[in-house]
Amino acid sequence: MTSKTKSLPLALPAPHRLSQHWHLRLKGLALPALILLVLELVVRIGWLPSYQMPAPSEIALTLRDLAEGALWKHISASLLRVLLGFAIGAGLALVFAAWVGLSREAEAWLEPTFAGLRSIPSLAWVPLLLLWLGIDETSKIVLIAIGAFFPVYLNGVAAIRNIDRKLVEVGQMYGFGRARLVRRILLPAALPGLFTGLRSGMSLAWMFLVAAELIAATKGLGYLLSDGRETSRPDIVLAAIIVLALLGKLSDGLLASLEKRCLAWRDTFNGQGTEP
Repeated sequence: MTSKTKSLPLALPAPHRLSQHWHLRLKGLALPALILLVLELVVRIGWLPSYQMPAPSEIALTLRDLAEGALWKHISASLLRVLLGFAIGAGLALVFAAWVGLSREAEAWLEPTFAGLRSIPSLAWVPLLLLWLGIDETSKIVLIAIGAFFPVYLNGVAAIRNIDRKLVEVGQMYGFGRARLVRRILLPAALPGLFTGLRSGMSLAWMFLVAAELIAATKGLGYLLSDGRETSRPDIVLAAIIVLALLGKLSDGLLASLEKRCLAWRDTFNGQGTEP
């Protein structure tokens, strides 16, 4: 009886990996391009009225006109709000996640309150924040911070609690103090979950931004959405949605790149099958 062994695939050379990377990127663009083509045809032949669903070519013209006007003012206002709100919300979430994750006593005090607060819909916060903080920037940034807080907090606590107990015991066997144990074992082991929370928090920050700007803003992409609705300009509404999608994808891509750099030491499954 003979046995057949399987060898692991060798690492691909750098040029081949780069080519494969761009090949995958082009695959990701295929579906959006197909959707745009179908929408263009459907609108042009009259199956969809243009006053409800403008053709993608018309939306592109609207984007060009907006880019020559006030679009960059709206983008910069929204981007600043998201970055400030996300930084505040995610920063506080990481502090509380570390506290609750490392202390059952802190969990007993804080978790019931946080569980109730995270079940409140985003729009329910808006009238209260407007009453407390007015319609200036503070209320919008606080609302975004609330949106970013809970996914980072939940994933942070879960990441800490799911650390393998044997890793901690090994660190204690080698005489690691608390600070060194956190730096050398707990933090690296929790990083994958923390980055998952940060990326989820960033997505919710953009969602909460729109909720804030739709109600009380004079500039921003949410205001642009509201202005397009009030003036019956679906092309402006769709143009603002496209810009929001692009900014959300860009911010998530930056966090994904940071995650890849910080977790380059991991040897994980990359989704590529092996030859039988």
